[in-house]
Order: sequence, then C-alpha cells, then structure tokens
Amino acid sequence: MKLSKRALLKLKNKNKRLKPNKYKKLKREGLRGNTKGTFERPRLSVYRSNQHIYAQIINDTNSTTLLACSTLDRSIKLNLSNGKTCDASRLMGEKLAEFSLQKNITKIIFDRGPYLYHGRIKALADGARSGGLQF
Repeated sequence: MKLSKRALLKLKNKNKRLKPNKYKKLKREGLRGNTKGTFERPRLSVYRSNQHIYAQIINDTNSTTLLACSTLDRSIKLNLSNGKTCDASRLMGEKLAEFSLQKNITKIIFDRGPYLYHGRIKALADGARSGGLQF
C-alpha cells in the first residue's frame, strides 16, 4: 500500500500508526527538498549539537565529502574558550571558507538541515560568506 507524503503525515498526526523512523525519513526529505550538491556547486551541510557545530561540503553526485570542519578542529579550538557560541560558529565558517578556497570551491548550496536559519547556523553562514564563499 503506497501512500503520499501528505497522507502519511496525516496518519502520523491522527492515530500514530506510522513508525517513527518512517516519519523521521519523510520529515528529512521534506526539509531538504531538491537540494543536491553537484561538482560545480557542492552542498554545505550543517550539524549542530549542544556543545559543537560541524559542517561538511558534499558532492552528492559522487556521494563524497570534499571537506569537513568542526569546532573540535585544533586550529579553531585554540582560539575559542567554548564551542557552543555564535562567535565559534562564525570563526568556523571563515576557516571553512579558507579551506574550500584552497580546493578551488567558491560556489556552494547551503543546507541548514532541520535547524532554523537563526543563531549559530546563521553565524556559520555569515562567516562562510565573509570568507569568500558564494551561496
């Protein structure tokens, strides 16, 4: 029995008969939409935990990670007292832009994931823009 996404979400909200993993997958697909990274414009994917923030530049056609950066990296961690601030995210965005320009990556697609474009996510994007990346 094949149902549409809308019908599955109604089932989830109505009587909880949809399995949690299936619902999570549908939600993730709905958030990401048609955002795919290519060789010309790879995707900048962001993950935010309570303590740190992580970012990867991904080529979805080959399913390869071109570049990864986080607040746990030594070059970033030495300049920070805490990894869960907007200042840490901005600094990480600038470092990510610096590393990506060394690999001749200038244009990217920003994928915020399930997070709102606010706070640390916005600070990372602003840092990457100021570092020279084009969204």
